[in-house]
Amino acid sequence: MLRSGLSFSPFIHITESHLLIMLKKMFSFRCKYWCSSCRVVFLTAMGLAACTSTPLTGENPYKLKTGTLDKAEAKYGANAKQRLESWQALLDGDKKADEQSKLLRVNNYFNERIIFSSDRQVWGVEDYWATPVEFLGRGAGDCEDFAIAKYFSLLALGVPESKLRITYVQATGHGPANLAHMVLTYYPTPSAVPLVLDNLIPEIKPASQRPDLTPVYGFNGQGLWLAKDRSSGNATPRQNKISLWDQLKARQGREFD
Repeated sequence: MLRSGLSFSPFIHITESHLLIMLKKMFSFRCKYWCSSCRVVFLTAMGLAACTSTPLTGENPYKLKTGTLDKAEAKYGANAKQRLESWQALLDGDKKADEQSKLLRVNNYFNERIIFSSDRQVWGVEDYWATPVEFLGRGAGDCEDFAIAKYFSLLALGVPESKLRITYVQATGHGPANLAHMVLTYYPTPSAVPLVLDNLIPEIKPASQRPDLTPVYGFNGQGLWLAKDRSSGNATPRQNKISLWDQLKARQGREFD
């Protein structure tokens, strides 16, 4: 149970009017954990537009050639090349391993190697969703970059997309109250309490053990689900068109063109 008896199984029930009020309050805060692009995704949650497809599960769309690694080194430095090479080794790992092992490997990989930093500090703009290659090249990013990189890495390792959600939450206890934050959630089964992969803490915990997080909505390449969709048993995803997501997808494989 999460917050005053509200169930995280897998999302609490929040009406759209409540979302509007809540987001207005949230956008008044800024701190090192704030993901400014969350306000763009929220517009999507209100049904304003649709997202592109993701790589097929089990495919590795990040097989980087030597020339690409050399370009990364020239652009970001020798450490960038080393990070990308180690990431390639991660993605070439045992795809037959159980999913729990894959979650742990991927979560630890990014949490231990990447520094949290705002989009303004890393990219010089207010909102930017980095591809995993850009994220690893820079060696820094904010919460949505961690969640996105973990999402695509797990897809490449064979975890079904239907089990993964990039999830927008309210976080408390990490600075000002009601911070907009993104995590990756994993559903062993459609009705299960999800596991949370987060850059705020190193452990992977069930959502029921994360009272500091209140889920609002989640999305993946198949669509978007509001909290009330999941709690009401509506498994049909809403169409969405997150412009930053589309821009990210358009840059994948072209990071050094």
